[in-house]
Amino acid sequence: MRAQPKASHFIDGEYVEDTAGTPFDSIYPATGEVIARLHAATPAIVEKAVASAKRAQKEWAAMAPSARGRILRKAADIIRERNRALSELETLDTGKPIQETIVADPSSGADSLEFFGGVAAAGLNGDYIPLGESFAYTKRMALGVCVGIGAWNYPQQICCWKAAPALACGNAMVFKPSEMTPLGALKIAEIFIEAGVPKGVFNVAQGDRTTGPLLVNHKDVAKVSLTGSVPTGRKVYEAAASGLRHVTMELGGKSPLIVFDDASLEDAIGGAMLGNFYSTGQICSNGTRVFVQKGIKEKFLARLKERTKVIKLGDPMDEATQLGPMVSGAQREKVLGYMETAKKEGARLIVGGGIPNDVPAEGFYIQPTVFADVTDDMTIAREEIFGPVMSVLDFDTEEEVIARANATEFGLAGGVFTADITRGHRVADQIEAGTVWINAYNLTPVEMPFGGVKSSGFGRENSLAALDHYSELKTVYVSMGPVDAPY
Repeated sequence: MRAQPKASHFIDGEYVEDTAGTPFDSIYPATGEVIARLHAATPAIVEKAVASAKRAQKEWAAMAPSARGRILRKAADIIRERNRALSELETLDTGKPIQETIVADPSSGADSLEFFGGVAAAGLNGDYIPLGESFAYTKRMALGVCVGIGAWNYPQQICCWKAAPALACGNAMVFKPSEMTPLGALKIAEIFIEAGVPKGVFNVAQGDRTTGPLLVNHKDVAKVSLTGSVPTGRKVYEAAASGLRHVTMELGGKSPLIVFDDASLEDAIGGAMLGNFYSTGQICSNGTRVFVQKGIKEKFLARLKERTKVIKLGDPMDEATQLGPMVSGAQREKVLGYMETAKKEGARLIVGGGIPNDVPAEGFYIQPTVFADVTDDMTIAREEIFGPVMSVLDFDTEEEVIARANATEFGLAGGVFTADITRGHRVADQIEAGTVWINAYNLTPVEMPFGGVKSSGFGRENSLAALDHYSELKTVYVSMGPVDAPY
């Protein structure tokens, strides 16, 4: 067990174990090897974590925002110093290639901590409201104890994306990683303590679907932030609503990526590949419905096939590897099922479509796959697959493709490739999504907000907008004259 942590949970500044919790294994997706064994949080562990957060939050919130900011920036510096080791752990946790994790995972978390550490002082200001002889002012108040529930595709990044704005605003957090990727958050918790975050401000409680409700329904929890699927989001939202808790939901998507016939073919194909194959297709914002204007459809498909066939699969720890395994055997079987359904429903297989032969049989590998002639009613065009499966649909007119792009319950993201920048803005304005890229895809710098509309969720992560979701306004009215009462 080459990645075994000191204990399963991190509470009040130290590792904590409770072997009464249900045991579960952390599996390295490239080999099927058990790399760590942990225990899910018992009710006692959850109680200990929330109590620790509640106690520590008052001390943390009482600190000057600039002081909190310095600590968060120090944590960012430590993450950057240890980027290689953290990236290797992320690769073991997820199976993603090291060439990806080293640029996109811990470093993105560091970016978030640095950003919110920098805006903690200036971004938490209130307003002065003149009222004639009197005046009022507003101030941002911390919510209290926040619960973060992470997904398995970007465990360290998601951990930091939730912790950074929460802690910058003076909250404490109990973070529950996915049981499939439990390791990275524990290292982030260690780094917070080393950087100077008071004990108890950030805690990690491991667990599965039985653990989440214990946290979400806890009477001392003020806010829940979830990254996950739409079905999970509905359950968490319902539970949080019963306690009138603040909620941020970053859920699934079936995002459209529209390629007009005047687009740069290589750029559009590159964007489509990044929007479908990066992280082995396990990204919620992926542009999995690629709409290609009919005039360039076959040329697009031919070149896409050429580029897809040379993607290098293999050992994720080899920096030459471009595509790693799926996160689990169950997830691979799910994706393979979608591929078979696509074939039965009449989609044309362009490339891929199964399990590769030149990789370890014990790993959860799958071929990057492209289907063409996909229609709007096919299963692969309607449901989130969460694997490296690209659906290519064709279209004639701008008006037609906008209507079809929006004909989904999801609204997380979208993309437009065109040489006509006026059309790019016009189409982006009409796509029903939280984020739309023009001549790019899946770039999420911390400076810009990220989140969805419709069934893809609500609330925003990153940017100054996140501060609104981890704080609330208090208004103070100051009278400068006598009280005029009619009685």
